[in-house]
Amino acid sequence: MDQPKNTYYINIGSGEISRSSTDSPWNFKIEATDDEITKLRQIFDANYDIEIANFFRSHVPALEYHHDKSNDDYDKHMIEVYQMIYDLGDETARQHIDQIGILKDFTSE
Repeated sequence: MDQPKNTYYINIGSGEISRSSTDSPWNFKIEATDDEITKLRQIFDANYDIEIANFFRSHVPALEYHHDKSNDDYDKHMIEVYQMIYDLGDETARQHIDQIGILKDFTSE
């Protein structure tokens, strides 16, 4: 049986997912099932964990930023977030994502 979709408001910078458009600032409006929101939350949570690890890594000067797997993982997760928002978002969200070109080499164009 198909799950019902609800409207959610996403703040990319903070990783916030809200059902209210007025409680806090948001970047994108999407329509998603509970399972889809759970997946999006897991991606945001994974990136939060990476940010903590990167904070500690940043204090090791011998390890260069561009040779750090955790940064690649973070970027991969952000692509997944934008892809989900593109797939679940309204026309404004899709147009913005197309305009910034973050998925250009992946799926949207």
